[in-house]
Formats: sequence, structure tokens, C-alpha cells
Amino acid sequence: MTNLSVNINKIATLRNARGENNPNLESVALDIEQFGADGITVHPRPDERHIRRDDVFRLKPLLKSEFNIEGYPSEQFIDLVLKVRPSQVTLVPDAADALTSSAGWNVAANAEFLSSIVERFKEAGIRTSIFVNPDIDTVKAAAATGADRVELYTKPYADLYPTDPEAAIAPFFEAATAARKAGLGVNAGHDLSLVNLEFFSSRIPFLSEVSIGHALICDALYLGLEETVKRYKKCLK
Repeated sequence: MTNLSVNINKIATLRNARGENNPNLESVALDIEQFGADGITVHPRPDERHIRRDDVFRLKPLLKSEFNIEGYPSEQFIDLVLKVRPSQVTLVPDAADALTSSAGWNVAANAEFLSSIVERFKEAGIRTSIFVNPDIDTVKAAAATGADRVELYTKPYADLYPTDPEAAIAPFFEAATAARKAGLGVNAGHDLSLVNLEFFSSRIPFLSEVSIGHALICDALYLGLEETVKRYKKCLK
């Protein structure tokens, strides 16, 4: 069964809006675990506009599920990850001022850089995933870096799914199959939702993990957080 990792950045955004500790990020993360999620994802950015460095340190000893930290591998980010030692680190190519992730790595053009980062994290016993577009050559290049997994950038799938689900899933199935053949685990994330997740999961049965934040938190405004987590988990069966 595919794991559901819930990205809690939006909870931190809401908390930061008032400058206080409401909602309490740690309490929400623990509730999400209790409601059935298999992991918690955070994406600390340099400006700390949502997740802060101290949030990451406070969360680590509290969580019982897998902890995934996403981010661009700057020296500051690397230092944070090596100190916290999460279950997984996901490397994304975002600029410091990026609103959200908008593309995967050009792995071939950054192969030496990524290989050196992967080596540092693997020496620390941290599973490493590289955020990529659904492209077979890119997946093969990611495998050559020594990474453990790739995370497929699924916004193109989400955009096309309403009008042509088969065309939407095709490149992702091919990329996931190539990853599996190369010995990589397959994660996925970005704009996956209750509308499109079940179809995606059913077509890629060897999917290890999905990381979902924005859509899940939006759904929780209407359904409640516990019911929302349960519905997302049901999509992954």
C-alpha cells in the first residue's frame, strides 16, 4: 500500500499569520499521524514564511511516522537535515524565492552536484529522493547519482486529468516503470487531490509514497482533518 505523507506547510502558514502558536503545528502533526497518515512532510524555505528551522527540530522527536524534509540543498539546508536526521530528504530545485515547486531537476546538468549531496545524506543513513519531471532519461540520470528514490512532479498529470486521464497518466507510468527497473523507489507529489489520486495510484501500483499538502488542507476546511486523511488513505488502497 502506498504511504500518505501529509505536508503541513499550510498549517504553519496559518499559524504565522497571527504571529502566535495557533494552530499548534506539533499538535496538528500528531493528530494527522493519529488519523492514519504514514508520514509528515515539511519544506522549510530560507525566508521561513511557513515552516521554520525550529519547527523541524521540535517535530523530529515527537513524530512516530516517517519524517520527510524537502528543500533545495543549500549548505544551510544540508546542515539542518544532517542535524535532524529525518527518515527521508527530498531534493528540489526551487529558487529561494519560489512560491512553490514548479519543475523537477535537470538531473543530467546537475549530476555532479546532486551525486555529492546524495552521498553526504546516504553516509548519514538518510534515504534520499530527487524531485523530477516524468522523463525516462531524467529518471535514469537520477539513479546514477546514487539516490534511493525519485519523486515525480505531478502537476502536469493533475492539469490534464480532467479532460484526458489516460494521456495524463501515460508519461508517469513510463517514468515510474523506468525508475523501478533502475532500482529506485517511486514517490509522487504536487496537485494530487481527492479528484485524481485514486486513478493515479491504481495505475502505478508500485508507488511508494505520495506527499500532499495544499489540496488536503483545503479539503479539510469542509470535511474536517480526520475525515480528509481517511479519504486520502482510501484513495491509495
